[in-house]
Amino acid sequence: MIKPPIVRTNGLSLLTLVCVLAVVFAGCSSRLANRGNHVDPEKIAEITAGKQTREEVSEILGSPSSMTPFGSDTWYYISKRTETFAFFNPDVVARQVLIIKFGADKKVASVNVIGLEDGEDVQMVQRTTPTHGTEMTIIEQVVGNLGRFKKKQQQRKDGDSLPDANNNY
Repeated sequence: MIKPPIVRTNGLSLLTLVCVLAVVFAGCSSRLANRGNHVDPEKIAEITAGKQTREEVSEILGSPSSMTPFGSDTWYYISKRTETFAFFNPDVVARQVLIIKFGADKKVASVNVIGLEDGEDVQMVQRTTPTHGTEMTIIEQVVGNLGRFKKKQQQRKDGDSLPDANNNY
């Protein structure tokens, strides 16, 4: 039995629709991204207070993400994992901050791990800081700049200009 042409085109359009939907939904899959210096918990367990020096900690964990520039000698290993679905903003799935403080004897004084659950939301303030000084209008700025630019003829007479690479003025 021969099928009419309408059935053949509907089957083709159904196949096309399925392929298009498959491509669209494949583009909407979630993406995971790891950022920072994630430290394995087994390596964290190797660090004990009063035993390792900075060099030994660096051999075990690698270089830190950040160090305190002043005051106490503290190393931070910071990492986070985000998940992004389609075009939405990424959601932070996991965060880990490993804090290693060194004492005066240059050995590990304390090891502390802070996770995502320990974080706090900080609300941004929407106000602006006023600046003191003269507030000039656009006209005042243009008029104020009129005398600042000299023509090349005046620069040569005044001796303000320097020769270029070819010793030309």
